[in-house]
Amino acid sequence: MKPTPPGWPRISSAVCYEDPGKAIDWLCRAFGFEVRLKVEGDNGEIEHSELVFGEGLIMVSGEKEKAPARKAPTHVGGANTQNMMVYVDDIEAHHKRARDAGAVILKEPTSTDYGEDYWEDRSYECRDIGGHHWWFSQRMRSAASKP
Repeated sequence: MKPTPPGWPRISSAVCYEDPGKAIDWLCRAFGFEVRLKVEGDNGEIEHSELVFGEGLIMVSGEKEKAPARKAPTHVGGANTQNMMVYVDDIEAHHKRARDAGAVILKEPTSTDYGEDYWEDRSYECRDIGGHHWWFSQRMRSAASKP
């Protein structure tokens, strides 16, 4: 593969909210994202944004006439067409931060051991203020090395 453009991960996601400005502030407070870029239009509407978490990147926007297929979960009966999964360094601290900020915890932190040939993760699932589902995980053990 050719290198990605400077500063861009191999893959990123765009997430749509009814109120993207409010969502950006909340995602930073609740999950620890940092705003890399926020472009506001003349009316204060978010035209484009880039939030980073380590080397990961998401773009947050609102519903727009030029992209009628983009809908916030709140406008499609709570359905999600994608769920984000993010690795964090301290799952317990992250879980507390998200809960304290108002994330709806759907699954409390739970450890899953996939066997010595694979790995063990500790993860939780939550729903954000816009209805998006997120999984946060901490790798507890990596796969056993093969001789």
